[in-house]
Amino acid sequence: MNSHPISIANHQRVVVLTGAGISAESGIRTFRDAGGLWENHRIEEVASPEGWAADPGNVWRFYSARRAQARECVPNAAHRALADLESKIGERFELITQNVDDLHERGGSIRVLHMHGELGLSRCEDPTCGTEPFLDSRLYESVDMIARCACGARIRPHIVWFGEEPFEMHRIQAAVLRCDLFVVIGTSGSVYPAAGLVNLIATRRADGATARAIYVGPEPPLNASSFQEIRLGTACEIVPTLFHVRESEAE
Repeated sequence: MNSHPISIANHQRVVVLTGAGISAESGIRTFRDAGGLWENHRIEEVASPEGWAADPGNVWRFYSARRAQARECVPNAAHRALADLESKIGERFELITQNVDDLHERGGSIRVLHMHGELGLSRCEDPTCGTEPFLDSRLYESVDMIARCACGARIRPHIVWFGEEPFEMHRIQAAVLRCDLFVVIGTSGSVYPAAGLVNLIATRRADGATARAIYVGPEPPLNASSFQEIRLGTACEIVPTLFHVRESEAE
């Protein structure tokens, strides 16, 4: 297995996609177990528009528990290493995360795209309202506690549920299409459209581009064949020494 740092020249662009694995190392539970249950709930009960319509109080109890648990967790070495890389290469770095926690931001990252939403934000349930998502740390533990928007509709978590379109997909795809290095950390390779982003690198390579994709995780993802390199290990083991930023082309 290759353990040498990845050399980044002073013109190269880097895109990193992170998944549940990096947050799990900070103690964030992934919630979904081998039986497909999240905290003893069927996924469609707590993470779908249908579940929200059937029982919004149950949905908010689930996400309130996630908010409370996330507050107890702190960024780990992998979060901090990615923030350090961003500080060194600036606008040539873009971070995409499937995670809804704020550990990347608390670890020092600035340019973070949350494709599945953010646990610390809420928004109006009415898509025609036009009210922007807002910071919200409250815990809604019963249906009677759910706040109302100025328009009268209920406030829902700013989370992408199953059946909904992830946020910023055009921006995310554009970033992958112009990067030199695409690094995926701690994902299973089973959740789309995130798992399909690496295919953009394969298409570019087929057209003669030198862009490459590298996976980091404790075991190979389901789409392992789409990567040019697999580095097995936890994010905290590998990411802190994964990158070497060259100060000059002579290095």
